[in-house]
Amino acid sequence: MHMLTYLQQFNPVFQALVGGCFTWGVTALGAAAVFCTLKVNKKLMDFMLGFAAGVMIAASFWSLLAPAIEMSKELPIPSWVPAAVGFFLGGLVLRLIDMVLPHLHGGLSAGQAEGIKTSWQRTTLLVLAITLHNIPEGLAVGVAFGAASAGLPSATLIAAVALTIGIGLQNFPEGLAVSMALRREGISRFRAFWYGQLSGLVEPIAAVAGVLAVVTIKSILPYSLAFAAGAMIFVVIEDVVPESQRHGNIDLATGGAMIGFIVMMILDVALG
Repeated sequence: MHMLTYLQQFNPVFQALVGGCFTWGVTALGAAAVFCTLKVNKKLMDFMLGFAAGVMIAASFWSLLAPAIEMSKELPIPSWVPAAVGFFLGGLVLRLIDMVLPHLHGGLSAGQAEGIKTSWQRTTLLVLAITLHNIPEGLAVGVAFGAASAGLPSATLIAAVALTIGIGLQNFPEGLAVSMALRREGISRFRAFWYGQLSGLVEPIAAVAGVLAVVTIKSILPYSLAFAAGAMIFVVIEDVVPESQRHGNIDLATGGAMIGFIVMMILDVALG
């Protein structure tokens, strides 16, 4: 509670920056695990990725869509419209970026890279894939702090902090996954860590962009919340879930997703 009192003294842009730096830091912490182990158990990794998926799904509803719908009740349109429009646009924008930005999902060959054709190295494509996925997470943090600053009962500072903690929790396995994938490509531990943490640098940038958007134009707030939710769900379905089940540990990954959902739900409901 002391932390919340301290945070309340600052403007939402600074709050979002702190939140984005926290999630980036947890990504770096996960990437640093490359120094501590030669090989990560695939079952553990699949469980952790499933956990990350569950956290993102729960955060998309409890921290983003639900407040968006609640805020929309005060608008002269059906309350589901901003949530539906924003959610669709979030997924659409991520899909368009997905089609253009060259990137490569873990476990695939260089010939299976997505986006425009490029001669970039496989390691660069792997880092870009994780970087792409971190954009909606940073946006979600920024929009949450922007919503809290609007003084609406459905969006509070403690709820924004809960969302930030939840995203931070699921960033650990993401940072670990990318650094270990890079290590398997034969690069040094330090370079694997460096590129792994670098993939999370986009989060504080996206967080500041998200909070500036909603603070500047408050009327787009419910749309922005839903947009971040749509972008996160796109990432979960398009990559995190398939990656968690790629080694055949389907039940384990599913159990991780269930636990991740419960943890994020408790964080949001109990704290928010």
